[in-house]
Amino acid sequence: MHEAGFIADGMRYLANSYRRAPMLVVRGQGCKVWDIEGKEYLDFVAGIAVNNLGHCHPRVVDALQQQAARLIHVSNLYYIQPQIELAQLLVNNSFADKAFFCNSGAEAIEAAIKLVRRYSSAHFGPERFEIICMDHSFHGRTMGALSATGQAKYHEGYQPMLPGFSFVPYNDLDAIRRAITDKTCAILVEPIQGEGGVNIPYDSYLPGLRDLCQEYKLLLIYDEIQTGMGRTGKFFAYEHYDAPPDIMALAKGIAGGVPMGAMLATEEVMNTFIPGSHASTFGGNPLACAAGVAAVKTLLQEGIVDHCQKIGDYFKNRLIGLAQKFPFINNVRGKGLMLGMELTFPGAEIVDRCREEGFLINCTMDKVLRFLPPLIISEEEIDRLLEALEAIFDKCHPE
Repeated sequence: MHEAGFIADGMRYLANSYRRAPMLVVRGQGCKVWDIEGKEYLDFVAGIAVNNLGHCHPRVVDALQQQAARLIHVSNLYYIQPQIELAQLLVNNSFADKAFFCNSGAEAIEAAIKLVRRYSSAHFGPERFEIICMDHSFHGRTMGALSATGQAKYHEGYQPMLPGFSFVPYNDLDAIRRAITDKTCAILVEPIQGEGGVNIPYDSYLPGLRDLCQEYKLLLIYDEIQTGMGRTGKFFAYEHYDAPPDIMALAKGIAGGVPMGAMLATEEVMNTFIPGSHASTFGGNPLACAAGVAAVKTLLQEGIVDHCQKIGDYFKNRLIGLAQKFPFINNVRGKGLMLGMELTFPGAEIVDRCREEGFLINCTMDKVLRFLPPLIISEEEIDRLLEALEAIFDKCHPE
């Protein structure tokens, strides 16, 4: 069957919940993918920041193959060796003391919401349950994560949202202080907003949040689902600002492409969970954790995070060069290999044109071209994209 036939079957049998590009990807290696017709693409989306090591990294593939032949699932009724190994790796390279594993970023956020409410109820009483969130944030599609998401378009048709979430402008410490009440128990924030348009905090913002939480005895939750695992040129984005959280949600790049999420916390906070208070049947399963151990060790041992910072600076400077040439580029922003280029017009056509030329990019917030390539991307591969973008921009005549 040719590509058109598979796409027709997909439209027939799959839920219409995604706006899919008309292509069928069947193979990936490193920074490249191929469609069913054999056309090659350079991937600057990386599964939306999932494939940090590129596609089918040998260490991840080997770990999966070995673990699949040994043990795929056993449940958390028992201790699981690769789960313990992955928890130790994450704890030893972060602020945290303990880890809880799940299957996605949304589940990690749900776990964080439950943990802060349980902690606050135990220490301050059940009336202290509200969480301050940010405008233009995105935390996931389950009802708790959706209720914490500060974008009305994702709420359409699902109201009422769950109670207990308030919203303030991102990057505004005064707004946070005004929003704190005697019912507030936590602040939830992405260190860098991803789906909201690659919005970068002021240097004082995260430290200021840390100080406010200290002052009002609140818990600070970071959503590092997109920013974590080396994406910004540090293992975790909060390291840029020296402002550790009490709780952190992870997913996307944690297991080299295998579905996995994690919620990390300090011992004092995590000890609020006791047997039966939270669980996940597939969370921390042997297969996903084996992939996670391989992915994290590769990130830490092979200089990939340092490469991300250096190549990210190169990429950003090249994008700034384009912005100086084309007046319809408002600005370029980001850290590491989490970069955004804001246009004065919708970017969907640019995404389509890039795909036609063999480059996969993404657009968020309608006008922000977002670049999330594998952290192993090279200067030569970046140069190829920039040449294509410049040629496409040369033909743009926005009103």
